[in-house]
Amino acid sequence: MKRLLVALLLAASGTALAAESGPRLLGAPSESWFAREASLQRGARNFVNYCLNCHSAQYMRYSGLADLGLTDALIKDNLMFATDKIGDTMTVAMTPADAKAWLGAAPPDLSVEARVRGKDWLYSYLLAFYRDEKTASGWNNLVFPNVGMPHVLWNLSGSQKLVETEYENRDKAEAAAIAAKGLALVEPAAGGKFVVKSVAPDVPGSLSGPEYEAFVADLVNYLDYMAEPVKHERINIGIVVLIFLGVLFVFVYSLKRDYWKEVH
Repeated sequence: MKRLLVALLLAASGTALAAESGPRLLGAPSESWFAREASLQRGARNFVNYCLNCHSAQYMRYSGLADLGLTDALIKDNLMFATDKIGDTMTVAMTPADAKAWLGAAPPDLSVEARVRGKDWLYSYLLAFYRDEKTASGWNNLVFPNVGMPHVLWNLSGSQKLVETEYENRDKAEAAAIAAKGLALVEPAAGGKFVVKSVAPDVPGSLSGPEYEAFVADLVNYLDYMAEPVKHERINIGIVVLIFLGVLFVFVYSLKRDYWKEVH
């Protein structure tokens, strides 16, 4: 039993250390997640126009967009560019072989990416690109270092630059990363020192900072919805079931006491 407890504690501490070694992620705006139908509609538009060129969503059908309050006519006229059948799934014309030859690796399918990565990770990832002339694409990412994907939204967001600040010890570096209130990565440096890596605006894009953050929030909102369309309904049903079980417990406990009072 003691060995099992020690193993669990070691596993928990290892998880905590692994989490500390990664970047401090930004929390996605809470009002975006399933709060408004309009956000999901904008997110679907953003996904089709900027992501569906390379990334497929083979487990999502165009007809499923009707659940977002869109009519078949709106879907066909504004969101369907690769097929004329509304019952088809969101696939791309590019084959995996061509994608590997052109891009080095086939872009992942995004149907359930939000369930794998989490919405906060996706939100932070899309805000973490910066210019890096050392990479093949000319871009790098603070959340996913040396990622093969270029920053396809750069014309909207503009470009960012990497900022590195050195501190004497880990405590000061972590305090600075927290104070930054943004994306920050703490890494060890030479001489026992630590470096805080962050990104800063460099060249502006067609959208302002808040506008681009809203654009990304809508896109990630849709990715989160696409990964599990019934998530909101499932949570609501779960709450109702828990309330029902709580009320039922009161009656069952009262019945138990009534049966056992004669025994005692």
